[in-house]
Amino acid sequence: MSEVIKTNELTKRFEKVTVVENLSITLKEKEIYGFLGLNGAGKTTTIRMLLGMITPTEGTATIFGEKVSPGSPIWSRIGYLVERPSAYPELTVRENLEVARRLHMVRDGSALDSVIEKLSLSEFENRRAGTLSTGNMQRLGLAKALINEPELLILDEPSNGLDPAGIVEIREMLLDMVRRGMTIFMSSHILSEVDRLATKIGIIHGGRLLEEIDSTDLEKRSKRTLVIKTRDNAAACRFLVSLGLDANLDGEITIRGQGAVDYPDRIATQLVNAGYPPMAMNIEQPDLETHFLQMVEGGAAQ
Repeated sequence: MSEVIKTNELTKRFEKVTVVENLSITLKEKEIYGFLGLNGAGKTTTIRMLLGMITPTEGTATIFGEKVSPGSPIWSRIGYLVERPSAYPELTVRENLEVARRLHMVRDGSALDSVIEKLSLSEFENRRAGTLSTGNMQRLGLAKALINEPELLILDEPSNGLDPAGIVEIREMLLDMVRRGMTIFMSSHILSEVDRLATKIGIIHGGRLLEEIDSTDLEKRSKRTLVIKTRDNAAACRFLVSLGLDANLDGEITIRGQGAVDYPDRIATQLVNAGYPPMAMNIEQPDLETHFLQMVEGGAAQ
């Protein structure tokens, strides 16, 4: 697959403050890149550099193999939503989208109807943008980003202001677009959504990239744990340790190790025979949130 976004030691300083430092990331076509970081980590600054809104202090960024610059023809192939969506408050939803269509030089007038339907804005198309709820304003912002049917979509917090049903709806829409050939770069603070969407994940902290990892590799590296509850957890834990198992007591009993995870029935049988029958047994796997916090805490300690 060809590279859609590539940065090489991208750096941005504002006077003496370094906001992004030596950032090197790669995004290939039909991927969804989840860009994670705490507030102030450098996510939005990175996106602004990718879109040519601000100039890097050092390093380079290319999109579709071309260096990012204001007059580049690549912008006709890109849709974006950065921070809060903007709109002309006195114009209706349809009128705002008509302005976006003309700015993107989209000749097909039916593009408006298509994107209004796609973002479930039909009910609000004749309503002034200034009267929209936060969630519907976000839908309008997404509609403007999609008006030119872009090959690359760059989104800063795409689920901002959406209710749970809206989050699921946008998730399914984005996945469908990728199946149709689109590439997506998105920052988000909703880790569960990134976990469901992203094929590649980059974690930024203090302006530095701590890790870039494929979602499949993350799943493989996440160590699963067998969690057990009995009527006497302390005694049951001592018994499991006597068997040579890596058992720990923290309210419930946790056992690490592939053998315990792969064969919990054997553990259950041993506990029953020893007089500590399990009341509950579960296999838990750390999610993206756990991994993210571990990486950020480790990065902060360095």
